[in-house]
Amino acid sequence: MRGARPRRLVVTALVLGCLAAAPPAPLSAGAPAGGAEAAAAAQGVPSPSVRAAAAIVLDPVTGDALWELNAREPRPIASITKVMTAMLFLEQEPDLSRDVVISQRDVRRASTTYLRRGERVSLRDLVHLALVASDNVAARVLARASRWGTKRFISRMNAMAAELGLEQTRFTDPSGLHEGNVSSAHDVSRLIAAAGREPEIARIMRKRSHRISTSRQSRVVRNTNRLLDSRSDVVGGKTGYINEAGYCLATLIRVGDRAVSVVVLGARSNAGRFRETGRLVDWLTRRGRVLLAPAAD
Repeated sequence: MRGARPRRLVVTALVLGCLAAAPPAPLSAGAPAGGAEAAAAAQGVPSPSVRAAAAIVLDPVTGDALWELNAREPRPIASITKVMTAMLFLEQEPDLSRDVVISQRDVRRASTTYLRRGERVSLRDLVHLALVASDNVAARVLARASRWGTKRFISRMNAMAAELGLEQTRFTDPSGLHEGNVSSAHDVSRLIAAAGREPEIARIMRKRSHRISTSRQSRVVRNTNRLLDSRSDVVGGKTGYINEAGYCLATLIRVGDRAVSVVVLGARSNAGRFRETGRLVDWLTRRGRVLLAPAAD
């Protein structure tokens, strides 16, 4: 019996040593992240329930995630790509009244589009079609009509992503139809926040509809972001869908004096992406807003 105590002390010391050497346990999926985790625990803020493949709520003041789920995992982002396309195109300060003619190559396997070969349309309407109606031909033509041409335009998209610090982001086409357009919920949240700081982009993303006038038609196109019709606190965003990406939505939500980024990637259905985003917005406005850093004076 007298030999038992030293053995017990040795075993206890070994266990404590292993625990001290072990790396910290990773955050569980769907938990508040970083400094927000401790703040959430202190405030007694419960985590929202989200079934999408990845999601995030980002505080634009601190750059911290208030809540995240697989937020650093690279995934196809589909037509959210068009946010970068529009940002880069408008950075050139082009003459938006200039008309371009839609080519056969523009419309080939374009999936969603309101445009036809031989149709003449202004650059202004093309930007609106890309951001409001998620028109794939419009995005292709913007890249082609840029001063770089399509191939160099895509290279510039990747360069701009690097400039914005989007480390998980890579573009292979300007529309988002190709599954090689990948990013993460974290990167997308920063991209949509950057777009929201551009007055022209922000104004267009807020529009519920837009009337286009081409050489062959005049019609109203509606915004694919349905939350604009049902929530007054939504101030912009962009949808995306291809099979490889699932249903995606990047949204800017007005909370007090700032716009917060809410991103859902890989939802199970069209309605599901809006439902999942709505849950995150409700969590943010009812519970999570206590985690927001005070606004600067």
